[in-house]
Amino acid sequence: MPRPSQLLHPARLPAPTRAAATVLLLRDTPGGLEVLMTRRSSKASFVPGAYVFPGGGIDAADACCHALAQRRATQSAPALTQAIAAIRESFEELGVLLARHADGRWATQAEIDAMDRQGDFGAQCAARGLTLAASDMHVLARWITDRDSPKRFDVGFLVARVPPGQTPVADETEQFEPVWVRPGDALARHQAGSFFMIFPTIITLQRLQDLATVDAVLQACAVSEEPLWTSCPRTGLLAGREQRHTEHESAYGELALVCPDGQIAHPLDWQSEQPVPLLKNVLRLTAPNPGAMTGPGTNSYLVGDPDTGYIAIDPGPADDEHLEKLWRAAGGDIRLIVCTHSHPDHAPGARPLQAMCHAVPPILGLASKDTARANSVFVPDRVLKDGEILVLGKTSIAARAPLLQDVPALVGGPPSGRWLSDTHHTLQVIHTPGHAANHLCLVLLEDGLLFSGDHILNGSTTVVDPPDGDMSDYLNSLDLLHEACTEYQLKYLLPAHGYVIGGPDDEAQAAIARLKAHRLQREAKVMAAMQAQPDGTPDDWLALVYADVPQRMWPVAKRSLMAHVARIKTLNWNG
Repeated sequence: MPRPSQLLHPARLPAPTRAAATVLLLRDTPGGLEVLMTRRSSKASFVPGAYVFPGGGIDAADACCHALAQRRATQSAPALTQAIAAIRESFEELGVLLARHADGRWATQAEIDAMDRQGDFGAQCAARGLTLAASDMHVLARWITDRDSPKRFDVGFLVARVPPGQTPVADETEQFEPVWVRPGDALARHQAGSFFMIFPTIITLQRLQDLATVDAVLQACAVSEEPLWTSCPRTGLLAGREQRHTEHESAYGELALVCPDGQIAHPLDWQSEQPVPLLKNVLRLTAPNPGAMTGPGTNSYLVGDPDTGYIAIDPGPADDEHLEKLWRAAGGDIRLIVCTHSHPDHAPGARPLQAMCHAVPPILGLASKDTARANSVFVPDRVLKDGEILVLGKTSIAARAPLLQDVPALVGGPPSGRWLSDTHHTLQVIHTPGHAANHLCLVLLEDGLLFSGDHILNGSTTVVDPPDGDMSDYLNSLDLLHEACTEYQLKYLLPAHGYVIGGPDDEAQAAIARLKAHRLQREAKVMAAMQAQPDGTPDDWLALVYADVPQRMWPVAKRSLMAHVARIKTLNWNG
């Protein structure tokens, strides 16, 4: 994890959450799947006036009703309590009761009308011989209120088919205007400004749109007792306006790094005019070279502080304005320049940047191999070794040089002592061939960060272009980085293109695992195409393997396809 001393915003403790439950009551109609929603009171303390699903806080009494409920064998006690709370809330707020008699008959409208919605729920159901249909309810999602909110809930979103013969009637205290609505119609009305909904409701309805029937929803949720997704959104600023992001979105990891306690302070706009602080000791300046291959542009990073000077990682293309901004962001005090690899959007700026510095910093990296393309020839001032340590520390003005040490790869986690102090910034080199033969990544040991170059990108998969690129090397390097996450407690990946990836738990490792799985799935498609068309050409296979990719990207995809083909042939030959 990043050192507290390097965080941009003071740590704060988010408000505690209260356990709650809500239920999406569903029905099939000739026009499609509909969900029951209701409008919250305009005087409510939480999201007044919003259209929501019935629900509320879990009460202590809900856990006392287990004997009144029918449950699945796999339904845990907490899950049962949650389902009971959702059943109680739908009854209290809308008069819909998911309960049956011993013979399987649902509670009738007349029975519901005779009950006191504010009375003892469990006692009233027991008096009428009703069993709560908790086994008919499945968990769809889990939403946790944003960390910046002063009032927070941890809410299970459950789904159930509405019992037949029951008519929802709002309590006219907490809820008003019950309405059956198709998910797509609710979203359209919200967009038009006539149906206000909050973020979790919107995202939930968006995901429901892909499921056409109640059975489809219930079957999707019945696969396991776990929610289909869990989210505690994070909010950043885009064009000066707040914008929420969920865990699967590309900006989420960056917000987790920069604003870990939910502070709404980080701009997410891509721009090349000024550096973006990620930590006190890490700045990112994006080169003005956006495109299909570079995304928003190539990220140049500065690691260090005014007391230690800076290491520049990937100065980018030889763009004079970009390099001057990078130099100025470092106060002219650049001690080292490191290139993760020799591709033309990463390394050409190294020599011009070096020439701008009064105390000439050495250019470090791995020399390009003879397999590199002509525009990717790179010769560093000094070749880095796998496992080498680069240390920036407080030095005298006369010395103005970083500490360089040649050491073997460390074992057993980050080094101790001065490498973990607040006065040093320590980078360790990991050789990661695959995207390019001379590719390397850098670990900022004190803060658990990995500068991943082009090996791991945010928003796309990297191209592996033979002969300098090698798919087997690429996959092996992914394994190496996955292991490094454990060994060095790496939580965040800082790619050369796109936002930061990761989070405080195992998100970085999970991202690497997903990337490898994606590559192997693509490789399985390549193998299937080769088997289906043994006499086919790479262009024939390309159409089968990358049918899900826009055709304008096929020339680029063909390079990775050829890398997969070479790997498959090697595996078959060796096998």
